[in-house]
Amino acid sequence: MQKRRVIGIDPGLAHTGFGIIDAIGNNIRLVSYGVIETPSTEEHGTRLLAIYNRLLSVLLEFKPEESAMEELYFARNVSSALSVAEAKGVVTMCLSQQALPLSMYRPNQIKYAVTGTKTADKKTVEQYVKILLNLEVEPKPDHAADALAAAITHVFSTVNAAPGL
Repeated sequence: MQKRRVIGIDPGLAHTGFGIIDAIGNNIRLVSYGVIETPSTEEHGTRLLAIYNRLLSVLLEFKPEESAMEELYFARNVSSALSVAEAKGVVTMCLSQQALPLSMYRPNQIKYAVTGTKTADKKTVEQYVKILLNLEVEPKPDHAADALAAAITHVFSTVNAAPGL
């Protein structure tokens, strides 16, 4: 089997998490993770541009071949949902410009793939990401852990085609 490099992304205007893993079959290894932060004091368009530029730098440095992201779901706070949707659009455009295939996963698909249950909370997902990647501590902040969970989900769903994914 060939090595695959996958980037998972958790988009947001204030915090866009990314996590990069290498996989050979179901064997996964952490490459890098982090968060792109944009301060609320900056102009809206400048924040979106910063997400694009920093993500592009990550893509050029680590050269993933595949990408995964959580599908946007309706939020109670409409303005927050719109900001996430804009960040997601910027991320999608950046991935497309680099010819990176993007797979989308529902939140409960990610929880199931990583923990074995569709109702896991954030802390449980973080703990399982730690275990699956053989890390000493949970990846922080949670945006990075969520991005890694999306990447793990992509690997497991495209290798196993596990039930429920």
